[in-house]
Amino acid sequence: MKLWFLAVLTLCAGCVQAADGSDTAPPESTNRAHEALQLTPYLWMAGLDGRISPFRQAPSIGVEKSFSDVMDGLEFGGFVNLWLRRDRFVLSGDLMYVSTSDGHASGPLPPLPVPVPPGTEVEGRVDSRQLTATLQAGYRFVDTPDFTLDALAGLRAWRLSNDVTVSALGMSRSYGERFDWIDPVVGLRAFRRLSGDWSLQALVDAGGLGVGADSTWSALATVNYVTSDRFSLSAGYKVLDVDYDHGGHVYDVRLKGPAFGLTWRF
Repeated sequence: MKLWFLAVLTLCAGCVQAADGSDTAPPESTNRAHEALQLTPYLWMAGLDGRISPFRQAPSIGVEKSFSDVMDGLEFGGFVNLWLRRDRFVLSGDLMYVSTSDGHASGPLPPLPVPVPPGTEVEGRVDSRQLTATLQAGYRFVDTPDFTLDALAGLRAWRLSNDVTVSALGMSRSYGERFDWIDPVVGLRAFRRLSGDWSLQALVDAGGLGVGADSTWSALATVNYVTSDRFSLSAGYKVLDVDYDHGGHVYDVRLKGPAFGLTWRF
């Protein structure tokens, strides 16, 4: 597990590109290509806090994990982004998968098929798997050598699996919860060229609107450096927030942390 993490960290070489699609091509003044295709494996050093309900129609429990906590229980993680531009039309695809174990939580005891007094505090082990896929299409409204602005709209799909073992009063029970949903999202992405091969990028999106989650939003800012005609390095910070509460399923969390990656342009 730790060897896998070190391999990813070495691959990314301390850099990232945006989790939801960035365009770090050489300055437009020297590269006026009408098409661009970019592939970015990246590392997101995210912590997590919020509340989840691994039991249908039961009280939620609080969960708080720093990135080091996530790393302690990390079984597998993979992050990749695909960015495509043709003239002023753009397309972004992002996929992330994380599997963790040995997460800990505490809170009021949900109904159990054992004689335990209501309100008893419990200890819990959470094994979680999360798959999030985002697909957005858009249009570049501003396209100059030093600044671009894209408007985006699309869908973000979630699939979550939580296996929880709770212990109280010397008793232990295991439960599993699996659910998924799709959120509509709209967003903006701005790219600003700085001096030389340096640039800045910012991306925000929001959605949910009760179609899937009650609300969801993300924000990302990166500093980018073009190393060659084919490769770019980036470093930034990303936040992803979702509030889903439907049919007894609760996933109300915020993931945030620095992100690092390597962009390959075709």
